[in-house]
Amino acid sequence: MVYILLLVGLILLCGGGEFLVRGSVGVARHLGISQLLIGLTLVGFGTSSPELVASVQAALAGAPGISVGNVVGSNISNILLIVGSTAVIMPILCSRFALKRDGTVMLLATIIFGGVCYLGFITRAIGLGLFLALAGYLAFCYIQERRSTAAARLHEAEAAEIEALPGSLMKNLLVALGGLAAVLVGASLLVDSAIELARLAGVSDTLIGLTVVAIGTSLPELVASVIAALKRHADVAFGNILGSNLFNLFGIMGVTAMVKPIPVPDEIMRLDYWVLLGASLLLILAATFGLRIRRWQGAIFVILYATYLSYLYSTAVTPVPAPV
Repeated sequence: MVYILLLVGLILLCGGGEFLVRGSVGVARHLGISQLLIGLTLVGFGTSSPELVASVQAALAGAPGISVGNVVGSNISNILLIVGSTAVIMPILCSRFALKRDGTVMLLATIIFGGVCYLGFITRAIGLGLFLALAGYLAFCYIQERRSTAAARLHEAEAAEIEALPGSLMKNLLVALGGLAAVLVGASLLVDSAIELARLAGVSDTLIGLTVVAIGTSLPELVASVIAALKRHADVAFGNILGSNLFNLFGIMGVTAMVKPIPVPDEIMRLDYWVLLGASLLLILAATFGLRIRRWQGAIFVILYATYLSYLYSTAVTPVPAPV
């Protein structure tokens, strides 16, 4: 039954996130909000909604390992699994502007997040600081991109990838609200079943957060990136991943800590954070040379991710039978 609930939770979370994004974007377009602002805010927050709600639910349920593991694991899978898979399908063109600005900020955010994790506890004040840092960065991007047509194309392209829902403003609003409800229910089912799965398997909830929950909440980005690659729009995937990772580190961890302060599990700083930092450096390095991530590089990314998962589970605690 725990596997069924886990699957149902993932379906509701991912499907709800998709409807939340499309409905919200539809409402914004009906209200005349610019493609630039939609790409900067709604697309980023919307595609990160599964991670956000799952992390908040896990914190409230007393499972900080899932909260932090979800963010770290999602960022690792974004880079190694999603970028890698997308590049295998279609080499990814990397915008020099996005690499210089967003890539630098993403790397800086990863380093700052490591410092926060090193403290061992993410307080409400730290969470507020992370969220304000994200808000300040978005404001800076909006001002900069309003002055530069070339720069604005990055986020306008992200918004353009979201297919508008036909119908009235009210229909789009209802779709967005329905999507939000599905995300909330799905996150609750996912977190509860993930905690139970960790108990039954005899592993930490951090491990489940890093793998099962992280991959599940990253599915919308994976599907969107693969579809973009099949449409020969693989270049959009690079900006999406940089933005998603930044939203995860500052937005999701910030909001989650403001709702409930989070202790950082020791195992995160023993291995997983360093894998995240290494993957982030590898992404920037691969994108810098030739401004393109090639198929063979994408294949290496996927192999590295499979190796990471194999190592995590090979060193996990041997499963123990559930109590009668």
